Amino acid sequence: MKVILLCDVKDTGKKSEILNVSDGFARNFLFPRKWAMEATPAAIKEVERRHALEEKQEADRREEALKKAAALKGQTIQIAARCGEKGRLYGSITTQEVADALKTQHGIDVDKRKVECEPIRQTGEYEATVWVYSGVTAKMKVVVTPAVGK
Repeated sequence: MKVILLCDVKDTGKKSEILNVSDGFARNFLFPRKWAMEATPAAIKEVERRHALEEKQEADRREEALKKAAALKGQTIQIAARCGEKGRLYGSITTQEVADALKTQHGIDVDKRKVECEPIRQTGEYEATVWVYSGVTAKMKVVVTPAVGK
């Protein structure tokens, strides 16, 4: 019997997969738990339509992420921090501070967990990588300067 899985079933298949299973397995296990439905031609067409829609939405999200990455690439983030005589910071610059500076200076909202950079404990120039989407990154320059008015 052909069935369409409505959710992931361990050792059987993933959601929206069309499988050929035994009649007893379908009637006694999958159907009562509402984990599958019979694969009628109309249901198969609906699953294929939904799958095509999801692929289009994924392509749109990826395109948007590529535009965002292009806007971020090569940008410079200026951060002023309190520091000692030789440029050593009192504390360090965190990824949260980099994300906040990115939002205020360039108007792009990024989660702090999507920002990767080496520990910043000294004034100078550093490189930060921003993960915009799965597999889409942008490298940016972070410039740390001494704060005026200690």
